[in-house]
Amino acid sequence: MNNIRPARITNILPLSIGAEIGFEVGDAIVSINGIRPRDLIDYQFLCADEVLELEILDFKGKTHQIEIEKDYDDDLGLEFETALFDGLIQCNNRCPFCFIDQQPPGKRSSLYLKDDDYRLSFLYGSYLTLTNLSQREWQRIEQMRLSPLYVSVHATEPEVRIKLLKNQRAGEILEHIKWFQERRLQIHAQVVVCPGINDGVHLEQTLGDLASFHTGELPAVASVAVVPVGLTRFRPQEDELIPVTREKAGEVISQVRKVQKQLKDKQGSNCVWLADEWFLIAGEELPSEAEYEDYPQIDNGVGSIRLFIKQFMETARELLPQKVEPRRLTWVVGNAVEQAFQPILKQLNEVVGLEINMCALSSDYWGQDISVTGLLTGHDLLLNLQGVDLGDGILLPTVMLKYGELIFLDDKTVEEVACSLNTKIFPVANVEELIQSCISC
Repeated sequence: MNNIRPARITNILPLSIGAEIGFEVGDAIVSINGIRPRDLIDYQFLCADEVLELEILDFKGKTHQIEIEKDYDDDLGLEFETALFDGLIQCNNRCPFCFIDQQPPGKRSSLYLKDDDYRLSFLYGSYLTLTNLSQREWQRIEQMRLSPLYVSVHATEPEVRIKLLKNQRAGEILEHIKWFQERRLQIHAQVVVCPGINDGVHLEQTLGDLASFHTGELPAVASVAVVPVGLTRFRPQEDELIPVTREKAGEVISQVRKVQKQLKDKQGSNCVWLADEWFLIAGEELPSEAEYEDYPQIDNGVGSIRLFIKQFMETARELLPQKVEPRRLTWVVGNAVEQAFQPILKQLNEVVGLEINMCALSSDYWGQDISVTGLLTGHDLLLNLQGVDLGDGILLPTVMLKYGELIFLDDKTVEEVACSLNTKIFPVANVEELIQSCISC
């Protein structure tokens, strides 16, 4: 417990309890009712009480005691610099397809952090392997009912999963899922398909095993996302990995659709989902909106394109005018979504006075012929857009940027790229911002 740092405050929400009391940015919470919170989960649990005794270390380095009386479950309105106050649980696996190991050296340190932390999985939906948990952490998951967690399974056959994760504990995955089942806790599973290693009969076995846990009112396996392995030119030469081809993508789509049909026929619903990338690589039509049910794996790229198009069409009916002041913009996206986004492009260009040119790029930086938008970098924009007539500016999806900051994956800043291209850049985070940036002068 000695490695727990005070929870440093980075923002106080207006009109909140924290603002009323007078907290300031830079203050830090040392303890709540005598307990030092290890992370945001502890903080939220401890703050649910009606009477709180806080030990505060203010931004000047002085310690104060504060007592707060509030309604049960009322939030204090405080935000912190990190969700973990006792440090990140590091990953001890050596997965050959790990994106962290497929990056060039010399970039910002946060890009090289390998986490396998169940708390980030519970709070934010990041994936963990369950191979790095101590007995104490298993107990905490059970006692605090930290469910669902998001688990990178990849394979259920012990020898195949051990080969993929390079960790002997990886072979215990079915026992781990049974542990969740016995405690009525849930996981969302992920299978990254690496051709020649966990595809074919191995993928069939994995999906069958995982689907067997999708039973009852509270299934231990709530959903499964099947994702193609992503490779970059920086990956280690000895990784033995091969990229997913158009033919392999078609093969996996066919294989998974058989499993989906069996599940539908047997249970009336589906739990296995294909990431959008499979259809983009195979050059096949995306599934219909109805096929995604309630989008259980949306953050894993399962149905995100279809949902984005749906949200655009709904929002466009409300916000998109028939005519605007003359305005010409360049919308930068990954070339993987070029065809899928044509309906959006068509509708934007039907507005009188508005001209949107889509610039669909592959990533030279990562060495990819087909790229999703989120992996485009400042380097890719500079390489492809130098000397191009960009009109009144660039519409830039914020999935290319570090969360909360205007920095690309290659550490170039939006300002730096805008200056080099001698244009304005309009970051857009969602459908509404895309439309507003198109119609606002």
